[in-house]
Amino acid sequence: MKKPAVHFPTVATIAHEGPGSANPLAFRHYNPAEVIDGRTMKEHLRFSIAYWHAFRGTGSDPFGPGTICRPWESGKDPVSVAKVRMDAAFEFFQKIQAPFWCFHDRDIAPEGRTLAESNKNLDQIVAHAKTLQKATGVKLLWGTANLFSNPRYMCGASTNPDAHVFAYAAAQVKKALEVTQELGGENYVFWGGREGYETLLNTNLKREQEHLAAFMHLAVNYARSIGFKGQFLIEPKPKEPTKHQYDFDVASGVAFLRTFGLEKHFKFNIETNHATLAGHTFEHEIEVAAAQGMLGSIDANTGDLLLGWDTDQFNTNVKELTLAMVSILRAGGLGSGGFNFDAKLRRPSIDPEDLFHAHIGGMDAYALAFKLARRILAEGKFEQFVADRYASFDTGFGRDIETGKATFKSLEKLVLTKLGEPTPRSGKQEYLENLLNTYLHG
Repeated sequence: MKKPAVHFPTVATIAHEGPGSANPLAFRHYNPAEVIDGRTMKEHLRFSIAYWHAFRGTGSDPFGPGTICRPWESGKDPVSVAKVRMDAAFEFFQKIQAPFWCFHDRDIAPEGRTLAESNKNLDQIVAHAKTLQKATGVKLLWGTANLFSNPRYMCGASTNPDAHVFAYAAAQVKKALEVTQELGGENYVFWGGREGYETLLNTNLKREQEHLAAFMHLAVNYARSIGFKGQFLIEPKPKEPTKHQYDFDVASGVAFLRTFGLEKHFKFNIETNHATLAGHTFEHEIEVAAAQGMLGSIDANTGDLLLGWDTDQFNTNVKELTLAMVSILRAGGLGSGGFNFDAKLRRPSIDPEDLFHAHIGGMDAYALAFKLARRILAEGKFEQFVADRYASFDTGFGRDIETGKATFKSLEKLVLTKLGEPTPRSGKQEYLENLLNTYLHG
């Protein structure tokens, strides 16, 4: 039997060597086999590799073509090239010890001249992926359809003013749902890349949002008809590529889902970079979703706050990730979701090893944040401070306010006859920031 090609010959499986390791190709904090509360760290964090950035990213940007060239990209037959590319991807998944991967339909299989040809190409690659998943144990965290790259989607997919484009997008998502089901995907994501507008001069906003909702209802109905039991996810983003996108942030997404009766079917896939583009912190978006019981999954990246666009960098900011992990753990975790590295190498990072360094950094940062967050929650100092701050609502008239027993008249009487002027209380932000630093820096 012919031995499979080795696409990363200079890199062995990345092992955990502890915080003192000087090996750049080793984990310092992420130990996938470490058992915490009866589950391994691998099971707690559910890391996933984004196929589009890791294996389709070329380093291109608006000012220049790609700089990253991989040896497996050569060949005349696009389907054969796609199979070799996937072999390289699964070798990487194993060596980086990632239990999951994610893809768009057009990431893994070349688009044909017709939808039928595209579907045929996709079927061949999905069969190959299914074999590789079985051989390696790597699973599919979620699938999705690329409804933004092809020129047909220049004015959106489900929000396109042309019903023909809506129908084409529906057919493409139908197939994407089928292959996600075929590969055992645990979630299906909608990222409305061009579901928005550039100018209201040519846009019927109300009609487009209604079409978007109708499209999602059709997707839910079809998914259930084929037995797909995975979680549907929406990934908010305020802008880019369109000027205004309908899934602006989690709060607008919650309003949209509840307005159109979709809240029982969808949760949120939250991306750090998209949160900051919307003017929020990563932690804020997690808290808004968690408050509504709609926290689903995480796209583990970050942006550059000095740039006003989606840079999709690997996040190694332990403070930011610790705050996010506190919110995630307090909400009970991500369920069927995970931490997907929707992040790409920088344009000058062209060596195959750079792909490992990038993911090691991201995985270690999240693992360290996970450990710090567990300690913060276990000691309960922040939780107790917040509980004390809101304690006036636990009894008496404060409790009456929360339970709906109080009225404006009853509260006015209390203030006039008994309470008088409130005494201001410090929020102690600086103290709490210093306390956080004791966890981060010892």
